[in-house]
Amino acid sequence: MSILGFAWYYVIVFLLVLTVLVFVHEWGHFWVARKNKVRVEVFSIGFGPELYGWNDKHGTRWKISAIPLGGYVKMFGEGEEESNGDSSAELTEEEKAVSFHYKTVGQRAAIVAAGPIVNFIFAIFAFAVLAGVIGTATPLAGAGKVMPGSAAEDAGFMSGDKILSINNEDIKYFEDLRRIVTANPEEKLSFVIDRDGAEHTLTATPNAKLRTNEDGVEETVGLLGVEFNPDYIELERQGPVSAIWVGIQRTYYVSANILTYVGDMVSGNRSTDDLGGPLRIAQVSGQMAQQGIGDLLLLMAMLSVNLGLINLFPIPMLDGGHLVFFAIEALLGRPLGAKAQEYGFRFGLILVMMLVVFVTWNDLVHLEVIQFFKNLIT
Repeated sequence: MSILGFAWYYVIVFLLVLTVLVFVHEWGHFWVARKNKVRVEVFSIGFGPELYGWNDKHGTRWKISAIPLGGYVKMFGEGEEESNGDSSAELTEEEKAVSFHYKTVGQRAAIVAAGPIVNFIFAIFAFAVLAGVIGTATPLAGAGKVMPGSAAEDAGFMSGDKILSINNEDIKYFEDLRRIVTANPEEKLSFVIDRDGAEHTLTATPNAKLRTNEDGVEETVGLLGVEFNPDYIELERQGPVSAIWVGIQRTYYVSANILTYVGDMVSGNRSTDDLGGPLRIAQVSGQMAQQGIGDLLLLMAMLSVNLGLINLFPIPMLDGGHLVFFAIEALLGRPLGAKAQEYGFRFGLILVMMLVVFVTWNDLVHLEVIQFFKNLIT
């Protein structure tokens, strides 16, 4: 997509999505802080000058700020460093009782961890809503991509074929196809298919492949060589309990895939070209919004998992970095020195800024912005 096609509503949708996810994240910090009797001074959506705000009955200033790229919760006593007891002498006992700094390590860790945790809870809820309202997609017995040189290609399968039965056994789901083929390596199977409304019979002999099963035992299985057809699915709405379980499963799978992706990038097994930043997220947000509220909610769930995971990375400036400092404090019985924390936060800031610049450059290349400006001057 070129820069000329980058519509403003993409940016608007992105900011709305980001605002919801930031609110969810910061509300986690806010709610647990309040439960631990910490005074919350500011709850801000965005950074910079305040555009609009109000005070609640607890004295918290809720505000919307000019730069809508994030947000923060400011707690009384947050960031306060111990310095020979001078700071404690300046606070009354009532102030110490509501100060973040004077809470136990466990309480402070709970407040910091609450943001990412609520992001995961939001993702579970969003995935559950999708499963309960729209339904989960179950692939039906149809042929998507046919692998070159496979048994399916030799038998004459084509993309779009619907498989009705195998050896006179009626089948409906792709899992039925996989089950029968896997159990019959190098055995001739008779397939009745529907192709463009007409039934045909094809004979295929699944290729044999040696694999290790879940119990660690080697076994020979059959391979047909077709992928499921993403256009040939059945949506099944889930009940409340099943939907929640689907939400938990999908949140886990998305988290695992993200961590695998990051691990592959660090080890050099995967390119960083696909790593996107705000511009590409804005593009995807606009596209998903055009496709419907369900797709937009799916995107929000996946971004919420991303936000939760990224904030748990052990980098100073992020929630994970604070948790590392709290863990060290718990082990040593005292906080790290002020200088060590200061250098840690400086390093974290540099690292985060480098990442922002890198993903923004990736976005500019992906959206052909660089090429657009090159064309203007050549």
